[in-house]
Amino acid sequence: MSRYVLPLVAVIGLILFLVVGLKRGDPRALPSPYIGKPAPEFELPKLKDPEQTVGSKDLNGQVALVNVWATWCVGCRAEHPFLLELEANDTIPIYGINWRDTRPEALRWIQQLGDPYVASGFDGSGRVGIDWGVYGAPETFLVSADGVVLHKHLGPLDRASWESDFLPLINGEGSTQ
Repeated sequence: MSRYVLPLVAVIGLILFLVVGLKRGDPRALPSPYIGKPAPEFELPKLKDPEQTVGSKDLNGQVALVNVWATWCVGCRAEHPFLLELEANDTIPIYGINWRDTRPEALRWIQQLGDPYVASGFDGSGRVGIDWGVYGAPETFLVSADGVVLHKHLGPLDRASWESDFLPLINGEGSTQ
């Protein structure tokens, strides 16, 4: 009898641990260690002109989006029309990080689908994405005028998430300047 009690107690304990863990917050949420902290500094060759760079210095003094994207990313294709809409309405500057991709494919993507980015850096090795804590594409970061990460969005950006998650922060950011 005692040889069954210990495994039974262990299984019940494991089940309780898992149930409590699943009830805590959003299981899809992968927090960023940079929320409320300075955005990681970076400098990448521009996608369109590798002789020039784009980086954190370009974000200074303005509220901006940093969008991590790739041509192999299905979610990136899904969010692309909304990014183009934001750009067309001159809503907010969007800086891209083309992540773990090939330059020819990325250039073809921009040419065929349109370019919503003020500039897009080419991060073929994924190094900058790792510095930003990127888990996968697409991911979009809202960065304040003083370089602080205000929000991280996982998955395709759409109107609903824009209005619920981004606009309140942008409006609050605008009122504090």
